[in-house]
Amino acid sequence: KMAAPAGAGAAAGLWSEVNRCGQNGDFSRALKSINKILQINKDDVTALQCKVVCLIQNGNFKEALGLINTHTKVLTSDLIAFEKAYCEYRLNRIESALKTIQSASQQTDKLKELYGQVLYRLERYDDCLAAYRDLIRNSQDEYEEERKTNLSAVVAAQSTWEKVVPEDLGLQEATYELCYNSACALIGQGKLNEAMKKLQKAEELCRQSLSEDSDVTEEDIEAELAIIHGQMAYIMQLQGRTEDALQLYNQIIKLKPTDVGLLAVIANNIITINKDQNVFDSKKKVKLTNAEGVEHKLSKKQLQAIEFNKALLAMYTNQADQCRKLSASLQSQSPEHLLPVLIQAAQLCREKQHAKAVGLLQDFADQHPANAAEIKLTMAQLKIAQGSVTKACMILRSIEELQHKPGMVSALVTMYSHEEDIDSAIEVFTQAIQWYQQYQARTNRGCCVFQPKSPVHLSLIREAANFKLKHGRKKEAISDLDELWKQNPKDVHTLAQLISAYSLVDPEKAKVLSKHLPSSDTMSLKVDVDALENSHGATYVRKKAGKLTGDNQQKEQGQGEVKKKKKKKKGKLPKNYDPKVTPDPERWLPMRERSYYRGRKKGKKKDQVGKGTQGSTTTGSSELDASRTASSPPTSPRPGSGAAVSATSNVIPPRHQKPAGAPATKKKQQQKKKKGAKGGW
Repeated sequence: KMAAPAGAGAAAGLWSEVNRCGQNGDFSRALKSINKILQINKDDVTALQCKVVCLIQNGNFKEALGLINTHTKVLTSDLIAFEKAYCEYRLNRIESALKTIQSASQQTDKLKELYGQVLYRLERYDDCLAAYRDLIRNSQDEYEEERKTNLSAVVAAQSTWEKVVPEDLGLQEATYELCYNSACALIGQGKLNEAMKKLQKAEELCRQSLSEDSDVTEEDIEAELAIIHGQMAYIMQLQGRTEDALQLYNQIIKLKPTDVGLLAVIANNIITINKDQNVFDSKKKVKLTNAEGVEHKLSKKQLQAIEFNKALLAMYTNQADQCRKLSASLQSQSPEHLLPVLIQAAQLCREKQHAKAVGLLQDFADQHPANAAEIKLTMAQLKIAQGSVTKACMILRSIEELQHKPGMVSALVTMYSHEEDIDSAIEVFTQAIQWYQQYQARTNRGCCVFQPKSPVHLSLIREAANFKLKHGRKKEAISDLDELWKQNPKDVHTLAQLISAYSLVDPEKAKVLSKHLPSSDTMSLKVDVDALENSHGATYVRKKAGKLTGDNQQKEQGQGEVKKKKKKKKGKLPKNYDPKVTPDPERWLPMRERSYYRGRKKGKKKDQVGKGTQGSTTTGSSELDASRTASSPPTSPRPGSGAAVSATSNVIPPRHQKPAGAPATKKKQQQKKKKGAKGGW
């Protein structure tokens, strides 16, 4: 026997070590042995391949790709195509990974799996769907469930981002991943209630699946459920339940999930809820959207939405330069997109530069005619805000694809009416009606059966007639109503309107047309009066009659229905009422109008007040003569007597007299106030 080289024996031992470490999953130790082998033979193809695999397993993708690129002569594309494409994929060099896969001479199952992932990241969903279908059809191994999950994820992405109605793949939703993807597809279709039920099912399946593993803690389960809860909160937000959504979003943020993509989406959604309120919180949330690696976790539309919201937040926080910078950057990335130019226009309006904003929008409409309609609507809104209603109408009428729409016609007529431009309003009606007439003519040319006027067309004619009647254009209104009636001679409502209009212009014609009205006998309507009276909207509700028993029931049957008479209540009488005394017939008249009213008299005491020294009196001696009092007139007349009282009499009736001592009390009160006052000489 010939002796073997010393290096060969050492290499064999090292290969045994590499094999053992590979089976145990200890790739760091295996890498050390491989490096020793490469020291013996630096161009050993197997050793180089093993080193690339060990580096990939350890997550050193950049080093693995560098090794492949430096040994291109040895590690040809046929040998190492999958490893090279995988490193490029993990380093987010997606386009390079696609080229590597496509340049491979043999498309293995591993390359096909990676090809599906690459297409998904590139958002080429149709190609991706075809790739996964081919994989599921032509492979049978333990990874079939994962492939079905990926297939459902593609369908969900199509529904969400491309608004494609997903086809039924017939996948059994046995895992929480499949349930979650199905819910996302339903959200894309707008079926929010169904999506919420799917997410609740996904949550249950997730808890069941993870609770079976004893090593998984409750915190681990909550972290896994975070993405499901995030979609639940998003549905709540779409349904208008913003408070519930905000609460759930904040709970997820408190968990501090490691998925930067999830955190970025939740932060963005919170910003959209805050809008121009709570901007301090929004500024903090923006930082989560700027985390490293976010751009590789989200779709292009998600990233674009985040950038739009950043620009809007800059506008709300009065960062005009930042807002302009962000919106200009967005416009350069997507020149045909509406939002960047709308944000710029909104910023100009905040700076009171309305004319400049309108000019900016007009330039965009000229450059992108496909989006001109929405831009012109915004321009019209700005004109209305400036008070230029007529100019706004001109802009709206220039949108040809919306001229005939009932909403546009209604808006223009209202605005012209506000400006008292009735002729222009009628012209709007006329143009819309003509458009439908031309459309009907085109339809009839292409159809062997004559097509009647559409409900929208007839509705426009009726509205035009009503408008003309309201503004005194009777003859024009009659023409429209006559056309409507000819379309449907059985329409009694239109005929009644036509007769009413003719009665103002040509009464004889109105009489002739009134013969076409149905007789009162034929117009009997089958109406349940009792049901109508007892309905919810009835102003009068008949009270239900109580149950009749015994004699009352017999009387009711014999006499029929008798209306109950209301008992009159006895009027209240005064406390001192005496039925024997005839009441004063003039008691209803005011005191001044009664025959015995003598006018208001001055009091006696005023004349008796002494004006001299204390104890003296100015009263004459004749007034103190008792003999003269007998001839004095009575103090008050008898009721009903016509005795007149002298206007010069000083006698005051008792009810007009002031209580004795009233002035004195008032004086005392004033003195008390003076005593309590502060001050001094």
